[in-house]
Amino acid sequence: MSSTDTIAYSPTDRPGITPGTARRVTIASFVGTSLESYDFYLFAYFSAFFVGPLFFEPLGTFGGVLAGFLTIAAGFVIRPIGAIVFGHLGDRIGRRPTLLITILMMGIGTGLVGVLPTYAQAGWFGAIMLVLLRLIQGLSLGGEWGGAILLATEYANPKRRGFYAALPQLGSPVGSILSAVVFIVISFAIPADQIAAWGWRIPFLTAIPLLLVSLYLRWSIDETPVFKQLLATGKRDRFPVLEVFRKAPTGFFIAIGAAVLGIGSYSLMNTYMVDYGTAQLGFSFTDLLVATTIGGLLQLITIPLFGVWATKIGSARVVAIGAIGTLVIAFPMYFLLQFATFPILVGSMIIGGILPTLSWAGLGGLMSDLFPSDVRYSGLSVAYSIAALLTAFVPAVTLILGQATGNVWWHPGIVLALMSIITLVSALAAARRKPIIDEVETAA
Repeated sequence: MSSTDTIAYSPTDRPGITPGTARRVTIASFVGTSLESYDFYLFAYFSAFFVGPLFFEPLGTFGGVLAGFLTIAAGFVIRPIGAIVFGHLGDRIGRRPTLLITILMMGIGTGLVGVLPTYAQAGWFGAIMLVLLRLIQGLSLGGEWGGAILLATEYANPKRRGFYAALPQLGSPVGSILSAVVFIVISFAIPADQIAAWGWRIPFLTAIPLLLVSLYLRWSIDETPVFKQLLATGKRDRFPVLEVFRKAPTGFFIAIGAAVLGIGSYSLMNTYMVDYGTAQLGFSFTDLLVATTIGGLLQLITIPLFGVWATKIGSARVVAIGAIGTLVIAFPMYFLLQFATFPILVGSMIIGGILPTLSWAGLGGLMSDLFPSDVRYSGLSVAYSIAALLTAFVPAVTLILGQATGNVWWHPGIVLALMSIITLVSALAAARRKPIIDEVETAA
């Protein structure tokens, strides 16, 4: 879509769909991605600060932190398998029932972390169960994001994908804010020794009521118009995952590269920085959580605005602009952080959050434009999951790089710059392609 096209926004663009229906669908999509993000950031903060001493005590400080980061990575390693399974189900049995399954697995997996025994209580059993629950979460996450994007976009006119695809992305800052606020409240309300003893369990147990809300919202909505049209016309593929490589092979690899910065930057800024900021820069755990929360609050405003911008100039261009901006600030941002003042920390979290957020906000629209409707769930889910797998090791790799370089100030900048370049090249390739809008979507 060109920048000269005129957009008249309305709650929905499909006949027979009321504004109330459109709102419920958008909320159901958003709440699901919020729970996904809440799970991710809970575990990210938990891994950076608590996992080592609680579950991997014999490994020592560095080994415990590294084991915590690798436990995060374990969920991403299995995520492509979840994407294949749930992508297949989403393209065969529907978006709605598949998303009910994924949200149920995610919520239960997160909640059960809150009742695990620590190493002091049960030896390595707790660590093994922690990894197992992370694998369950990873399976569910494999099908969650792609389905949430489709839930939002397939109720809207295909030409407005950029805006509607950005709305589920609000779940990331909301999840970040909620998880940080929970840890901040606990740190003020409970003594540090009690947090280590039992207080850390509270954030994970809060996932259960959030799960019930998400289930209710998703149960109350109908199947998307696009999938109904696929059923009516009999255009479903028997093995949609395999058909992705026949119908959109180039688009598949472009989608993977385009997602690297949006996903990886959060792992770097919100996971690695928690450990690096406390261990090397001298910030308190609370300082880092407050700075992250401020950055997340600002994203609640910028993501919808970036979505509107994506509708005007195209999602791929928005992703590319975010990658360029992130590349420009990667090294200056980490240079300034070495001075370790709280205002610089907040500024870094804001700037280092907003610029990659451009790439994050435009990602759903860019990826949706790359796949035909009959394999879109599989295409989005598998491509996104592979990108998540590639970036899952960002905290661990950055930790090892820091150890090898004596934690020189520029070592995180190398990782951020590399991710920016990969996403920039992919976004420019996507911008040169015509968005796929097939006859099924036109008829829906």
